[in-house]
Amino acid sequence: MNSSVPYELPAYDDVKDAAGRLHGVAFETPLLESPLLDDELGFRLLIKAEVLQRTGSFKFRGAYNRVSRLSADERRRGVVGFSSGNHAQGVAAAAQLVGAPAVIVMPKDAPAMKIANTRAYGAEVVLYDRLKDDREAIGEKLARDRGLTLVRPFDDFYVIAGQGTGGLEIARAARVRGIKLDAVLAPCGGGGLTAGLAIALAAESPGTEMWAVEPAGWDDWKRSFASGQIERAGGHGSMLCDALLSPSPGVMTFAINRRLVKGALDVDDDAVMKAMALAWRHFKLVVEPGGAVALAAAISGALPVRGKTVCVVCSGGNVEAAVFRTALERFA
Repeated sequence: MNSSVPYELPAYDDVKDAAGRLHGVAFETPLLESPLLDDELGFRLLIKAEVLQRTGSFKFRGAYNRVSRLSADERRRGVVGFSSGNHAQGVAAAAQLVGAPAVIVMPKDAPAMKIANTRAYGAEVVLYDRLKDDREAIGEKLARDRGLTLVRPFDDFYVIAGQGTGGLEIARAARVRGIKLDAVLAPCGGGGLTAGLAIALAAESPGTEMWAVEPAGWDDWKRSFASGQIERAGGHGSMLCDALLSPSPGVMTFAINRRLVKGALDVDDDAVMKAMALAWRHFKLVVEPGGAVALAAAISGALPVRGKTVCVVCSGGNVEAAVFRTALERFA
């Protein structure tokens, strides 16, 4: 695929502008630490708890930064988004806050709680088959037919800038506590969170390495970094990490991440479920599988971190009870 970018990319000032827009609307989520766990692991672990963000994931940041900029006419006509669940809820909640109708295209096999929550925010949900249908094509057709504004899940200037506000918070919290971060690891599907964080951290904490983490078998970022161009995932992984199953990087996100991100790591389902149990046991956090991959990479040794200080983003907590219970039964 052609990875050239024919439009402007967000920069540090755009992330700071997004932070101003989100102030008092999004939550400043905590940077958590367990000294007892650090002793056990052999490195200092910090968790950016985006599971405590509005709608239960970081996605609200980018969605609100985009939706809040609609003109009065665009708000009247409404928005459309496509998502497996977390962006869906973020867009629906942001639209509700600004008084705009929302239509969300979601896979019919998305977790039931994500579909229910999206509807609870007042959105109309259109279901599709992720193995047969093209969600982007469905979203674009709805936008044309109904005059809606399409809010993309990751390849959008304002969405990326909004996600980067978490990076400003990480750097500020570390600075206040006198912490030097060696690395920040974040879950990576389409790459919007990783790109936004990388922009913020390159300016606020330039000595910190930024790493993307994806589920095993959904290794489009690892493949793309290796080849230097946008590649598709192998597509042979499980569906456990439903929030991270984008088949390839975005054009904008790849252009940013190839410059600012150190590389991509992948983790298997056992490592993910072990991380979910650890987050509950030590931090009292409920983390969904896709939201736990960065933590899984740190504690499994996917990245050598002994003796270092590492921040991992737990990006979402919208998990079905049965899945969470299985993780606890196996590893808690």
